[in-house]
Amino acid sequence: MTASTNDIEKAAGVLRAGGLVALPTETVYGLGANAEDRAAVSRIFQVKGRPPSHPLIVHIGRAELLDDWVEDVPAPARLLAEHFWPGPLTLVLRRGPRVPLEATGGLQTVAVRVPDHPVALALLSAFGGGITAPSANRFGSVSPTTANDVRAELGDAVDFVLDGGSCAVGVESTIVDATGEIPAILRPGGVTREDLEAVLGYTLAVPSTSHVRVPGQHPSHYAPRARVVLVEPEKVIAEAELASDLGHQVGVFLPTFFTGAPVKAHAVVEVPASMAAYARGLYGFLRELDQKGCDLIVASLPAEEGLGLAIANRLRRAAGPRPTV
Repeated sequence: MTASTNDIEKAAGVLRAGGLVALPTETVYGLGANAEDRAAVSRIFQVKGRPPSHPLIVHIGRAELLDDWVEDVPAPARLLAEHFWPGPLTLVLRRGPRVPLEATGGLQTVAVRVPDHPVALALLSAFGGGITAPSANRFGSVSPTTANDVRAELGDAVDFVLDGGSCAVGVESTIVDATGEIPAILRPGGVTREDLEAVLGYTLAVPSTSHVRVPGQHPSHYAPRARVVLVEPEKVIAEAELASDLGHQVGVFLPTFFTGAPVKAHAVVEVPASMAAYARGLYGFLRELDQKGCDLIVASLPAEEGLGLAIANRLRRAAGPRPTV
């Protein structure tokens, strides 16, 4: 099912009234609010259980609107926007007066992007403003890539869900700190490092830490209920079978090169050879293993090039230390 014109008009009305709308993008589904409505933005944090210090991304309808939301756009940022918008690239720039501090986690910078999804763009056009939209899930859990994922996790906490089908990219946008003359990648995502470097003409850093807070930096993020263990590719089978012998309900991300006998495990996902297909399916695979009752997932990291860099980042976060209660 895909959202109709009436659905889009209804969603725009919900946003104008201060409500929350789950909307499809090419990356994952977002939990959207009017970016200029402080109360609505604050409600996003309440519904997600998200710490208020974690900034949100402001989605706008086209690159030409960027100057309406930020104070200064260095030349590299302008170049990246021209090449990659609409698309899975988020630029961090100096906050303009239209953006409330509630949306930026109190920072003087704001993350902005133009999504590449017809339903999201139609909603932005019908609404006529910016939409703050982190992933439409509980904070730290697996991001949703279908409308049903959103409904299953957030239920009635969302005022309206726009169904735009499955997300084409499947992992979140690449976040680039573009506040200075030399950009840096703060979160790898749907636009690859190699593509960014080809446009800019120089190498980009991917720092493990940054003084700029952006979405997706929490040590445990994108995490299923099952614990995720990462090992070398050639050790996946042995690790999974050992855990099974110890009584775990094990889910396995089976490496593409594996051609042996059936793996002794509760559930198995065959990892696609294509990194684009892997990225598109990653969160669905994690949800599937949760739904099948796995308490442990054994996986390995792909080569960290192209979309493999983003997939590896998400798997590391999924395997990160869980908060204790």
